[in-house]
Amino acid sequence: MTPTQNARPTPPIVSKIARSGTDSVTVFGQDLIGMLGTVNLGDFAYLEIFRRLPDKNESVLFNALVVTLVEHGVTPSAIAARMTYLGAPESIQGAVASGILGLGNTFVGTIEGAARICQQHLPATGLHDLGGAPRLTNDEIEKLATRIVAEHAQKKAPIPGLGHPVHKPVDPRAQRLFELGRELGFDDSPTRLMEALSRLASERCGKTLPVNATGAIGALASTLGVPAEVSRGLGVIARAIGLVGHLIEERRQPISKSIWYRAEDEASADD
Repeated sequence: MTPTQNARPTPPIVSKIARSGTDSVTVFGQDLIGMLGTVNLGDFAYLEIFRRLPDKNESVLFNALVVTLVEHGVTPSAIAARMTYLGAPESIQGAVASGILGLGNTFVGTIEGAARICQQHLPATGLHDLGGAPRLTNDEIEKLATRIVAEHAQKKAPIPGLGHPVHKPVDPRAQRLFELGRELGFDDSPTRLMEALSRLASERCGKTLPVNATGAIGALASTLGVPAEVSRGLGVIARAIGLVGHLIEERRQPISKSIWYRAEDEASADD
């Protein structure tokens, strides 16, 4: 058998995202040069996800979602980035990457879990313009939420997007995002579902479990049509910006050595 006969089929390598010429760059049919100074970062992220620029209301809501998670103080992802920068100050991209790697099912990545609940249980989710399709009634939402809470309780699994160690009895970020979605006229079925889950789960376990920022983002990302498996990427987009800010502060006012020394001293201290 000849090498040619042995060769595996090689489908063409195709990407339709962007094209570059000697004096032009086109992204999903949009002139990049023409967008400079007129399209903001959030709208460009929307273009990458949906292959089109957002309309006015989509732009406002989508930008609000990504702005929400840019910054939240000295969180585990920020600490990881600062500590990595301490060890490798020549690699700001490595430090940012280390912080991003921690965006899992406990921090920020719960966007995906909340979005998955909405998209699995609300067939209309993913279409902000429902074309006249009926939205779920409050009674239907209540029955659905009751079932979801019971299923998670049986599995002893937390409901993603609920609870916060600091923001109680409500997370003001989630509250404002939900208000914004309603003000802009989007389908609020995912919002109502998350609110019902919060109330019923709180009643069941006897403690306050507010819808947190990632729960609100998961619900509203679903309303916009962001697939659940992509929704965690919104957190990645946002937090990368925030981590750069933390590294700028780390250069000017370092705290990573103090964190290191305190952890070492306290971990090795006698009881």
